Amino acid sequence: MSPPEKRSALLRKVRLSLADLRQEGIEFLGRPLPGAPVERERFDPSSESDPVEGLRLIRENLGECTRCRLHEGRNRIVFGEGNPQAPVVFVGEGPGAEEDRTGRPFVGRAGELLTRIIESVGWQREDVYICNIVKCRPPKNRDPATDEVATCRPFLDRQLLTIRPKVIVTLGKPALSTLLGRNVAITKMRGIWLDWNGIPLLPTYHPAYLLRNYTRETRQAVWDDLRKVRARVDETSGS
Repeated sequence: MSPPEKRSALLRKVRLSLADLRQEGIEFLGRPLPGAPVERERFDPSSESDPVEGLRLIRENLGECTRCRLHEGRNRIVFGEGNPQAPVVFVGEGPGAEEDRTGRPFVGRAGELLTRIIESVGWQREDVYICNIVKCRPPKNRDPATDEVATCRPFLDRQLLTIRPKVIVTLGKPALSTLLGRNVAITKMRGIWLDWNGIPLLPTYHPAYLLRNYTRETRQAVWDDLRKVRARVDETSGS
């Protein structure tokens, strides 16, 4: 492993450790006293070579989560699914009724459209990874509250850092705003290359938005976005 790769691996472990501490409610770490014993890292979700095990550990750590109010009305946790070594991760907002029933992300009408979008650029659904910023369905499909998103955020961060895709595609405003850490307008940012922890990120419209606004313009916009993603992945893969 080259020095830059070693630094990248070390930074990834640091980010994962900090995310784990944040999930446990620890926001500040003081310096240990001289001679004090140093506790070993409790949670190491992945190795460089085994994202399958990393995702398994993240799901195990999530457990039957009751960390926020969303658990009160859910049927199933919707963790995410797909290829642990996916070149692309699609990040949506939250599970809907069908997702809550099945425990799988994007399997309702919006999910069927997302699958067709993925296939339109030559991938299959099982080639990519799909998840949401919250793992439980918000009541009546409302937007997730700020504290609900914050509670789920460490698990999302771990998923992305474990898979380490070549591109992240955010679907809609909530997913984009969550990963950027600020409120942004999807109409202004859509199709613009951004960065998340060294991973290229491209925002596009949520499939549910397309279903409500199924025009030639919106279809073309998403098609153009996915072609850009495909080209970026092929370029970095050397194909």
